[in-house]
Amino acid sequence: MTEVLCFGDSNTWGYNPKDGSRFSWEIRWTGRLQKELQGDGIRVLEEGLCGRTTIFEDPLRQGRRGTELFPVLLETHGQPEFITLMLGTNDCKTVFSASADVIGKGVARLLEQARQCAPKSRVLVISPIYLGERVWKDGFDPEFSPESVEVSKRLGDVYEKIANRYGAAFLRASDYVKSSAEDQEHMDAENHRIFAEVVGRKIREM
Repeated sequence: MTEVLCFGDSNTWGYNPKDGSRFSWEIRWTGRLQKELQGDGIRVLEEGLCGRTTIFEDPLRQGRRGTELFPVLLETHGQPEFITLMLGTNDCKTVFSASADVIGKGVARLLEQARQCAPKSRVLVISPIYLGERVWKDGFDPEFSPESVEVSKRLGDVYEKIANRYGAAFLRASDYVKSSAEDQEHMDAENHRIFAEVVGRKIREM
């Protein structure tokens, strides 16, 4: 049985932008990915967490720093054959004041951990969807700003260079899916469906 570890934030966890609940397994992209690949003898391991960052410690939420838990999960799951790595949206929050290049350094650190803890794993680096243009306005998420939106748009180019440097595969999520109108931050059910198909094709290519 081939295993795919999906390490990410709330868009991997399956956050429903309409009401803040979690999409059911059949709707969220990781569950759909399992269905997409089940004929290939692949098992999807879901490791998404709302608020997770690459390297930053969130002063408002405990245990969100990706580099703190990633090596533990790699050991827990016994060095999976594939890893999808999609983080960076939460790093765009104003509290961190991070540029796209700095956030990219966080991704590079995660790739170094993968090399050390799971050297045989094949990694797919995914740059996250863009934040919506209104995400920082009243009624949405005050932890972001207009600059956060612009930083989110720069992540793809930065991640692609880093993935190439580390010999990882790369996928730009924003080429296929987008944040919902409801909260300007998370994918809706239809985008989860589309994204599962895209990631499934990419893993088969790998």
